[in-house]
Amino acid sequence: MAAADPITVMILGAGQGGAALLELCVQSPQVTVVGIADKNPDAPGLRLARAMRIPTTQDAAALVERNCADLIVDVTGDPALGALIASTKSPEVELLSGTAARLVWLLVQREQDLRDQLIHAEKLATVGTFSSGIAHDLNNPLQGVLGLAQLILEEQDPVSMQSYAREIIETVHHMATLSKRLTLYARGNAPGDVCDVPVEEVLEKAVRMVEYGTHMGNVDDVEVVRVYGPAPSIRIDAGELLQVFINLITNAVQAMQGKGRLTLTIQPESTGILVSISDTGPGIDPDHLERIFTPFFTTKESGTGTGLGLHIVESIVKKSGGQISVESEPGKGATFQLRFPAAGRSLEGTEP
Repeated sequence: MAAADPITVMILGAGQGGAALLELCVQSPQVTVVGIADKNPDAPGLRLARAMRIPTTQDAAALVERNCADLIVDVTGDPALGALIASTKSPEVELLSGTAARLVWLLVQREQDLRDQLIHAEKLATVGTFSSGIAHDLNNPLQGVLGLAQLILEEQDPVSMQSYAREIIETVHHMATLSKRLTLYARGNAPGDVCDVPVEEVLEKAVRMVEYGTHMGNVDDVEVVRVYGPAPSIRIDAGELLQVFINLITNAVQAMQGKGRLTLTIQPESTGILVSISDTGPGIDPDHLERIFTPFFTTKESGTGTGLGLHIVESIVKKSGGQISVESEPGKGATFQLRFPAAGRSLEGTEP
């Protein structure tokens, strides 16, 4: 096999190790997973594979007999299965099992840990970008609380004092809500936080976060246009989906330099939903379009971007069984389109 030839892989075992291996394989354009097997129909790797339209089965032997892969990776740890594979597979098909498979699992686990750390680091970088706006949004109500407290000290009328006190309580609640949202966003997600998520709710939360952090709705002149149609929930980690939307909306606002029109669209499709995020900024250079999802590629000034944001966005979308694309012309803004399968379906329309 030439170095540039794609590698077809079959995975036996869809527990934590198999799921992590599958997730890593689909990130490489040179690797194609042709099937994954596990006795447990609810194994995390099988659920992930169904969302990605990858064949799944509970019969490992039947999958091996197909002899449709260059490499079989057995992460089950089952000696009986290993003997069965050896007697069933074609001689041309290579087998990775036992200690070798365990080594691969350890390397995959390390890769997954690094990916999780990068996602968390990107969250913290976003909060850092928001810092001046956050300080503004906390300082204003603090000044209001201080002024109301001074009025209470000078006020003799109990009714007026109660009114001032109520305003202080409402202001403090607002500040506590902002602090809670930032804390929840910045924290690391626990593994397995996948659930049915209403997209509109998460998209609106992202808009509010960006408003807090960039003055989008307070100081700068950004018009937000919402075109929301009825759409099904999608199955995804809600925290990661929030990170996707915050990243794309922040990029759009920064591209427009805080002045322009941001259009958010949610529309149903036959097998899921389409989410579009459009801006009226300067657009993306055609030479950069094919590179924007590449790790560490950035057109921002040094110190203002990690170059990981869009790569992480693409990774999260793909992991959920979705697709992401971008359309842009210089001087005509940019539109990012995200397609997600409805909960329980794939983008091709098959049931999981």
